[in-house]
Amino acid sequence: MGLYTELPEFLTEVDIIIAGGGTAGCLVAARLADADPNLSILVIEGGSNNDLPTIAYPLFFVQNVVPGSKAAIFYQTAPENQLDDRQVIVPAGGVLGGGSSINLMMYTRAQRSDFDAWGLPGWSADEMLPYLKKLETYHGVDGNGTHGDDGPINVSTSTFTSTRLQNQFLSAVEKVGWPVHDDIQNLDSSNGIGAQRALRYISPDGARQDTANRYLHPRLQSGTYPNLHVLLETSVIRVLFDNSKRASAVEFTRNPLYHDSPSRTLTVKARRTIVLSSGALGTPPILERSGIGSPEILTGANVEVVVPLPGVGSGYEDHQLCVYPYHSSLSPSETADSVALGRVDPVTLIQNNDPLLGWNTMDVTCKLRPLSDKDITALGSAFEAAWKKDFAHIPDKPLAMMAPVAVFPHNPELVAEFGPDKQYFSVSCFTVHPYSRGHVHITGPQITSPLDFKTGFLNDQNNVDIKMHVWLYKTQREIVRKMGVYRGEVAASHPPFPPTSKARVVELNAELDGHVHPIEYTPSDDAIIEQWVRQNVGTTWHSLGTCKIGSVVDENLNVYGTTGLKIADLSVLPGNVAANTNNMALAVGEKAADIIIRELGLY
Repeated sequence: MGLYTELPEFLTEVDIIIAGGGTAGCLVAARLADADPNLSILVIEGGSNNDLPTIAYPLFFVQNVVPGSKAAIFYQTAPENQLDDRQVIVPAGGVLGGGSSINLMMYTRAQRSDFDAWGLPGWSADEMLPYLKKLETYHGVDGNGTHGDDGPINVSTSTFTSTRLQNQFLSAVEKVGWPVHDDIQNLDSSNGIGAQRALRYISPDGARQDTANRYLHPRLQSGTYPNLHVLLETSVIRVLFDNSKRASAVEFTRNPLYHDSPSRTLTVKARRTIVLSSGALGTPPILERSGIGSPEILTGANVEVVVPLPGVGSGYEDHQLCVYPYHSSLSPSETADSVALGRVDPVTLIQNNDPLLGWNTMDVTCKLRPLSDKDITALGSAFEAAWKKDFAHIPDKPLAMMAPVAVFPHNPELVAEFGPDKQYFSVSCFTVHPYSRGHVHITGPQITSPLDFKTGFLNDQNNVDIKMHVWLYKTQREIVRKMGVYRGEVAASHPPFPPTSKARVVELNAELDGHVHPIEYTPSDDAIIEQWVRQNVGTTWHSLGTCKIGSVVDENLNVYGTTGLKIADLSVLPGNVAANTNNMALAVGEKAADIIIRELGLY
């Protein structure tokens, strides 16, 4: 099997180098190997193989992104003034399979309007649909034939659902005013807004559907792809170019996270194409160390300019997340608190092959936007202007996404008293088309040089993003209060409204009786929500847009000013999408593979 942690001596030159064995990188390598088994392909991945229990069993997904995990790369920002001077940590995939090996496995697609807004040849919704179908075997209701039935990635409800929580949340969504659909991922604009029962990147028997296991490993293990190679635990430093600015080789070194001894800098040549697939936070530094980027940034980092390309590393985007926990009347069998709060030994669950192991704790997904002009006006003139300009005329464009989570999501110490009779659920809320932008740039020529990284969360000039969160906080709270299992807010994880406020948090011993009237919020309450969001908003692990199509690459993913160099990851997205971004990473991989196969004349 062609898995190595040291490059074999015979591999000095290959046809294709893929720098990054993440979601798209594994996919591209597999598709190219299928197109021509004689094509020599080398994937260089900074992390280890993904044969870890925390990856194999979906229930343990949080363990992949906690401090100390080797499955993730932790990118830390400088203090950001608009976030109460906090330093934000953004995890990204640091293992074979990348984000698909460590993410939350929620199946959502971009909206039709997301694709079509880009105005790019080959990237419209109708043109991307074949790739969306190609990647999946869909086990849900496919009412209009927009889902795939024979792709590598299974999409299913998996092995467990917290049925009562799911049903009550969906019922509450309808009571507030949004529809519930069988499928809001089918690119049908009339079904683009509302809620549905969640499907996940988990097989019906409970296995995570990452691209390492679904695309790459089967080919490596088959013995019929002798020219497919994967070099693990190895960091790509930069791309080398010949005199005509053709990408000719990759410079790399051991990843010190896995190797104690000093490492040499080595080089491997590419005869045909180099594909950067190191993610929205990993690809820009490779380009800049290679001399491709803003001349000002490169000169400041003591790197010679090969191609001046100011868009590299700029325009960073991420969905901006807040999670709000609640007390509940759920039973221990209806949440994952038994694991999260240390009441059950995970080894016991594995020995018993417990159905919980195939669950990601999220059983509903919602794409929501304000229901009335009154809601929009209440958020102020700047928000209203942004709404009229960018949302009002696009009926399938949501403001935010939401999902109930059947577990307490934060440090257990935030819960003053918990025991076997205490069960929690939370609501995950994130804005999907934020106006804020950040950046990621190198500060020196070495791979060890610190990065200049800022998320830019909530830094938009007119404070529209913070108003989105005010609306979202109020909205999720009204939904939850209409659920029979609701028993009040976990105070430590909600805005600290004063006791005299009608918005104050409560803890209840019984279900709210009768008609639940909307909470009245004062301007002072809104200010408290805004400050809370600034102190707590974080990443959704949906980093994208730092090497955008039209700015850094063309619609065929070629890096401007070079030949033989492409990018295939979420950094190329020219705009944000109303979806958990794993689906977009998969689609970009399928699209990139198709482009390369066509250019190599392998059809």
